[in-house]
Amino acid sequence: MDHISGYEEWLAQEKRAATNTLSSYLRDVRQFADWADKEHLALTQVNQEDIRRYAQHLEKKGKSNATVVRSIAALKSFYTYLISIRAVQVNPAKGFTPSRVERKLPSILSNHEVDLFLEQPDPSDSKGCRDKAMLELLYATGIRVSELISLDIQDLNLSASFLRCRSRNKERVVPLYKGAVRAMAAYISEVRPQLLEDPEETALFVNMNGERMSRQGFWKIVKCYQDKAGIHKDITPHTLRHSFATHLLENGADLKSIQKMLGHADISATQIYTQVVNQKLRDVYSMAHPRA
Repeated sequence: MDHISGYEEWLAQEKRAATNTLSSYLRDVRQFADWADKEHLALTQVNQEDIRRYAQHLEKKGKSNATVVRSIAALKSFYTYLISIRAVQVNPAKGFTPSRVERKLPSILSNHEVDLFLEQPDPSDSKGCRDKAMLELLYATGIRVSELISLDIQDLNLSASFLRCRSRNKERVVPLYKGAVRAMAAYISEVRPQLLEDPEETALFVNMNGERMSRQGFWKIVKCYQDKAGIHKDITPHTLRHSFATHLLENGADLKSIQKMLGHADISATQIYTQVVNQKLRDVYSMAHPRA
């Protein structure tokens, strides 16, 4: 087995990497391997200077800073694997930081925009009732779209107002606000049983054919209600996740609690929302201060 095939197996089985992470990291490592081959470099002989040259190569090709940062992260992961099988002794990508790191702040919805967006589904019909439950749950918990569509009926505890979310072999519990509980209760009691084709189906959210909701199907739902609400921002499922975290922080939640609810392994990923809140304060100051 070659090193890249071994790395793919390690990511999937040992690290339980998400599908998107797996595909993007493998793509980045293969691109690096192609570059190294042209440079007559064996993957096991790469040093930090080679990593630096590769980062410069990506920049010269016009790759964004975010792409360069992700590529270096993939290489750090790849060489961690090579160390684990004793193919190399040191990680040449460890400690390397690209010269320019541009981290774009996530787009969020205002409280008014969230209210407007969540008001769009019509709960009086089956599809609207299901859609409202999905959107309310997404904003109530901040879970990822992959986690949302993977939920099973037993993951929800409406009497205790919480959701159990499993991702990458880890489990976390997230509370639900009353509006989300009401929307979920209506969907589960009145709509889901009517949609199911197979009474043994465990999926919490199903499409109109009674099968587990797909990522593509849910994205279409989000875009549909964005258009109906007349909101000009580009709304994705992750926009609601970002809005969930930012609004919690604005209303006094601590970063550690938000980290746990989002399922971030490292709190540095959660700290981006502090920057979002600070930017909003600067914008308010610039508009409101008489001498700004």
